Amino acid sequence: MDCDQNPVALGAYLDDELHASEAAALREHIGGCPKCATEIAELVRIKRGFRAVGPRFAPSPEFRRRVEQQISYPSRRFWRLQLIPAAVFAAAVLLVVIASALFLHRPNDFAEIADLHVNALASANPVDVVSTDRHTVKPWFQGRIPFSFNVPEFAGTEFTLLGGRVIYFHQRPGAQLIVAVRQHKISVLIFQAGPELDRSFAFPEGVGHHNTFSIDTWQSQGLRYFVIGDADPSAIGKLSTTFKAANP
Repeated sequence: MDCDQNPVALGAYLDDELHASEAAALREHIGGCPKCATEIAELVRIKRGFRAVGPRFAPSPEFRRRVEQQISYPSRRFWRLQLIPAAVFAAAVLLVVIASALFLHRPNDFAEIADLHVNALASANPVDVVSTDRHTVKPWFQGRIPFSFNVPEFAGTEFTLLGGRVIYFHQRPGAQLIVAVRQHKISVLIFQAGPELDRSFAFPEGVGHHNTFSIDTWQSQGLRYFVIGDADPSAIGKLSTTFKAANP
């Protein structure tokens, strides 16, 4: 299938560099374009790979101290820099820039949660178990994740359960449920809680915003819940309330 969509726009979309109207139009395009859906899923995979690798190469306090000592007292060292050929000096500066990007970058956990949502919607098979019946979806996760949770009853509500799949966040297995409301799809992600998640997602209760998505997160009974989507904040809040009631 031919598509004249600018590939740069896909990267800008993931990095929240597009205007809200442009992001909405591109999101709708991705939903109907297999080529762009495949490309954005690959971009998400690459971004998550960089986030996983980055923390392994964080500089130690001793390394940081030695660098600070080496760049101190500039007046005493300036004459030495004059002896370095310009090309070598430029290469050294470039190396420092690259090292800073690799060593000092920290993963944006909210961005990774958003990536999990985008990756599911961009996939040709967003769920592994396809069912609107909570009594089918909940048992499917047994033996696939190391915890259990309750799926609310959506009959008679504005929400429709589409299915679920197993996902991973910080090497933790978790559950992702896809719920539809009108023309929007919302992800409910559930993981075992831990101190690092509490630190990463510590902010006042209520629906917040990240990129073009509304997001709510809370902890209950040893589990960390995320509700994220491009639906209006009131819909995100209602779905969160529904899951809180089913998992007190």
